[in-house]
Amino acid sequence: MNQLLNKTKGDKVIWTLVVLLALMSLLVIYSSTGSLAYKMYKGNTEVYLFKQVVFICIGIFLIYVFHQVNYTIYSRVSRILFWLVIPLLIYTLFFGVSYNEGSRWIRLPIINLTFQTSDLAKLALFMYISRLLSKKQEVIKDFKQGFLPLIIPIGIVCVLIAPANLSTALLVGATSMLLLFIGRASIKHLVLTGLIAMVPVAVLILAAVWQHNAGNGVPAKPENRSRLTARVSTWVNRVETFMYGSDKKNEDDNYQVNQAKIAIAKGGWLGLGPGNSEQRNFLPHPYSDFIFAIIIEEYGIAGGAFVLFVYMVFLFRSIQLFRKCPFAFGAFLALALSFTLVIQAMANMAVNVNLFPVTGVTLPLISMGGSSFLFTCVAIGIILSVSRFVEKNQEDGKEEEEEEKEVANG
Repeated sequence: MNQLLNKTKGDKVIWTLVVLLALMSLLVIYSSTGSLAYKMYKGNTEVYLFKQVVFICIGIFLIYVFHQVNYTIYSRVSRILFWLVIPLLIYTLFFGVSYNEGSRWIRLPIINLTFQTSDLAKLALFMYISRLLSKKQEVIKDFKQGFLPLIIPIGIVCVLIAPANLSTALLVGATSMLLLFIGRASIKHLVLTGLIAMVPVAVLILAAVWQHNAGNGVPAKPENRSRLTARVSTWVNRVETFMYGSDKKNEDDNYQVNQAKIAIAKGGWLGLGPGNSEQRNFLPHPYSDFIFAIIIEEYGIAGGAFVLFVYMVFLFRSIQLFRKCPFAFGAFLALALSFTLVIQAMANMAVNVNLFPVTGVTLPLISMGGSSFLFTCVAIGIILSVSRFVEKNQEDGKEEEEEEKEVANG
């Protein structure tokens, strides 16, 4: 055990934050899935808790393995991985497993498990963009040589993810633009790209306004829509519901948000206590999309603020890595992966408190385990790999300084 701990390197604060989020996950998952497990497994309320324990153990193992790898290897892997995920995303879009009219999953043969290809695509894209940013710093202001080779991969991935998972595509795009801004890309190029990206968002808002004014809240039948357009009516309805609330003709549209509001109102400042949630029996997906509402109900606004604080500390430590890392690839890599995790967390929390329309994104490291949970652990492992290098570099620098002092004093 001591030997294993000695081999565990990287930022100790980030390791501590991971453990804190994992413990919070166990508490909230057990509470939010108790009733569901009782119904599905004939009184066995611990089934989902044990599954989450397994996911956390696998996740910690992945973090440990990936943090032991020299982060420079990820630069070479990123090229292969990025060009691998493109056909995977195309395959998922047309032949993937569909759920709620969205084709987001690929079923793995033999083991019969599904995973979201968008999770792998996010990881591959940010590794690839970090590599390109580090190599194009001298020409980053030039549109053809610097900006275009960066924005094209981002656009391809976002376009392929969007038909089945618009919220993830928007988060990936926003994170990428933020990374390009930090990477000294031209503000003019970024603004132009942002304006172009806002066109489909504006179309969705206008469609929601038109649908509300026309009084037509009935979506097209699934059999009359292709995989590329199956989710359009869902997006429009969600934006309409967010802007105008629910009404009698589609009163179920705002059900999730209303139940989340009730949970938050019941929680107050200090909450009802661990395991005392009442809205878990009424709130859809209280263990994934709306788990933050359950946290506030049981632990109050203080508990919700603590979770927010943990993610902010995680981001702060990653920014420190960015500043300390002597090489551009490692700096951009740590920052990109931390940004995508924290922005996803912010989006999930914003949806739960009704600041954003319903998106379906999970709360990293807290929502119930799945492919998203495991890929989050891989991303954290890579961040810790960069941290391990920074620590080693600082230790070597201290040793050199001590040797110089000894020579000077000798």
